[in-house]
This record gives sequence, C-alpha cells and structure tokens, in this order.
Amino acid sequence: MEIDKKQFKKMFPNLAREMSDEDNRVTITSVRSDIESGEKIVSKSFRGYNPDVIDFLRRCDNEEQANEIIDYLEERKEISEKYASHLRRQLKEKGIRSFGSKKEDGYYLKQAGY
Repeated sequence: MEIDKKQFKKMFPNLAREMSDEDNRVTITSVRSDIESGEKIVSKSFRGYNPDVIDFLRRCDNEEQANEIIDYLEERKEISEKYASHLRRQLKEKGIRSFGSKKEDGYYLKQAGY
C-alpha cells in the first residue's frame, strides 16, 4: 500500500512529525552477526538501560516463571494484551529459550567486563 506524504501527514500527524523531527533519529552503526562480540559492544551502553519484557523472560528458568512475568507486566499495562498473547504463544510453541539464552546473575557486569 502506497501513500503520498500529504495523505500520510493527514492520517498520522503525530507520527509524521516524529519521523521528520531530527531529535528522534537513531543512528545504526553496526549489524550484529556474532552474538559474543555484539553483547560486548552493547554492554557499553548499559548505563541508564531499562530492561524490557524479553530481558526479564531471559532470566526465567521455566515456563511457569515466564508466564508470571508476562501476567504481571500485562496487569500493570507495561505490555499490551496483544503483545502478551504473542509472548505466551511463542513460549508455548517454542519454549523459554526462544527468547534468548539465560541471563544469569551479574550478566550486565560480566558483559561490561567487570
């Protein structure tokens, strides 16, 4: 589906403004192809980092713990009902490690090289 800029601005004025605003630009400096080197590079940017639902799920040992995390974040409206449903489906079909390897205690310190 193609939309011209004028129609897009009319339909989505706030999104159009955000997309054209220089303050909201994010520069992509690399593409991660090697997990270990990617994790080390990312570790430099942990200052002020706020974990998301996937970070919490990667700390879980089993499906029961993961479902508790999803339920809690959905109840607090930190994730949408639709996203929670998607996470539950992925958990059921692919398992807890489908969200990534387990993050052990001290994960961020180790990644930062401490």
